[in-house]
Amino acid sequence: MSIPFDLPAEDRLLSPGTGYTRAHWEAVADGLLGAAWRWATPGGALLDMPGRPSRSGVRSDGLEGYARTFLAAGFRVAGAGGKDPHGWLERYATGLAAGTRTPGRDDTESWPSILDHHVQGQPMVESASVALGLSLTRPWLWDRLDGDVQDRAEAWLRGALTHIPAPNNWYLFPFTVASFLEAAGRGDETTARARERALDLMETWYRGDGWYADGDGRAFDHYNGWALHLYPLLHARLTGDAALSERFGPRLREHLEGFSLLFGADGAPIHFGRSLTYRFAASAAVGLGAVTGHTPLSPGTARRLISGSLRYFLDRGALSDDGLLSLGWHGPHAATLQDYSGPASPYWASKAFVALLAPPDHPLWTATEEPAPSEGPDRVLALPAPGLLVQSTGSDGIVRLHNHGSDHVRPHEGESATEDDALYGRQAYSTHTGPTSQANIADNHLSVEVGGLASVRRRVRPLGAGQGDGWGWAASWHRPVFASGAPMVPGLRVESVTVARGHHELRIHRVVGAPPGARVTLTGWASEAVRSELTGLHGWSGRDQVRAPEGTAYEPWVRLPRLSADARGTTVFAALAALGRDAKAPPLADAVTEVLCTESELRVRWAEGPRTVVSFEPLRVTTAAE
Repeated sequence: MSIPFDLPAEDRLLSPGTGYTRAHWEAVADGLLGAAWRWATPGGALLDMPGRPSRSGVRSDGLEGYARTFLAAGFRVAGAGGKDPHGWLERYATGLAAGTRTPGRDDTESWPSILDHHVQGQPMVESASVALGLSLTRPWLWDRLDGDVQDRAEAWLRGALTHIPAPNNWYLFPFTVASFLEAAGRGDETTARARERALDLMETWYRGDGWYADGDGRAFDHYNGWALHLYPLLHARLTGDAALSERFGPRLREHLEGFSLLFGADGAPIHFGRSLTYRFAASAAVGLGAVTGHTPLSPGTARRLISGSLRYFLDRGALSDDGLLSLGWHGPHAATLQDYSGPASPYWASKAFVALLAPPDHPLWTATEEPAPSEGPDRVLALPAPGLLVQSTGSDGIVRLHNHGSDHVRPHEGESATEDDALYGRQAYSTHTGPTSQANIADNHLSVEVGGLASVRRRVRPLGAGQGDGWGWAASWHRPVFASGAPMVPGLRVESVTVARGHHELRIHRVVGAPPGARVTLTGWASEAVRSELTGLHGWSGRDQVRAPEGTAYEPWVRLPRLSADARGTTVFAALAALGRDAKAPPLADAVTEVLCTESELRVRWAEGPRTVVSFEPLRVTTAAE
């Protein structure tokens, strides 16, 4: 796909994997900003990009356009030591003055007031981007403003300190506002409370392995990188808070040990979790690690990851013909979105430009690119804290994420479901496939059918995860939930185990308490472009392929393999799945030579010799040569 603005020539000596250099990052930032500013109001306070409005309304969307592009401008200018050849900061200074003159008024320029999260609260999100932009550019923008403009901006920003955030990463928005106000000499007890409250909550949300839950539940997703690690460590860097850096930095380092494997060889991040229209913001944690020094990655590997992700989306149509980031994944894709997504929402992708805070002579930009972790040998990585299992195959560069710990069910919510949550509820995600839409059959899903109604998976309860030499496992259980009729069947539960080895995924499900007449189906990967296989090993009696005409974020139309069987009482099912194997590879079933099963244990002998044993009471998974 063509990119609607000029980029420098590729440098395949310095960057053999992507061709991109620091100059490419600056050019992309300038190109995105130039395209966005064509839609500015006369005073520059709102950037009213074309497209469907979000649930917050067009005025909030216009503020979103200003604030999120300000992030890109802030990283761009700060990384250049204040050099601003395109005059971006003058535009943002003018817009700040216009937007804060009469907040809340329904006129051409006024910004909406910041209210509680449940009362048109989106401006609180954008206040953090405004504050961070001002922090990054303070010597060249804020310090040159008239005092009355500074006072008005402070008064507007303080709305974030006195209203209630959503009970998740939103607490980092008043934290970021407080950070800026204190650095600008305008701190007080209110800013201190906002900052301390957020940091206290971060401790309760940290679960280990470098992962935070996004709130009090078990939502583990890309918000770890582009929010939960980003804001505290940027605050520490911009304010010189060495103690905070030492507290949070090692967590980022540990996070990147695993997260760096979640990018395919083509640069794609895992298509998992909400807000995926932020696209290459997924690489923000990698850039932040390089900038702060809290990273296990070599500079050449880090640049391969961030540039690979940036180029992945630019090459696949993420930009419209006039240079705007579209609402979607590659190009426009409605199923990727949430109702809070508006025309300017994709510009949280600007967070990837945190990498520009590394100056031109930094090793991030001067070292030769090295292969991404997914381009190396086959690897399986268990992350017990979030309940995730990462499986990467170097022969095709595909990364798979088996989800046995992350959901989007908040603590105060019950489990009844009106619909499937495709971005959290599936048992596997990858860099090369996306989940099917809610209107089509679910991919990578074990469904119990009772009375003709199919179940979904809502709250995921992890049972453990671990790894050995060349293999790994993760397990969880859930109560099947039904969208109509009775929401649950008493006593019905599903225990699920995934064992990953090379391309192979051993998927084991023990259905407990299935009533008479119940059926069970299991689906595999949804893809036409990449080979998807699923074969039954134990318990399954039917096998077919089903269509998902609405496609995925990767393909407009897909099929997926499906297994089916009757179930009653306690029944164990085992299947082997694979994504991306060569068409000339032996039949999938040939990977296993023996399967022995009881209600409490499953034994599988692999063709290469080792045996995997899964015991259910209590759960224990081992693989060893005999």
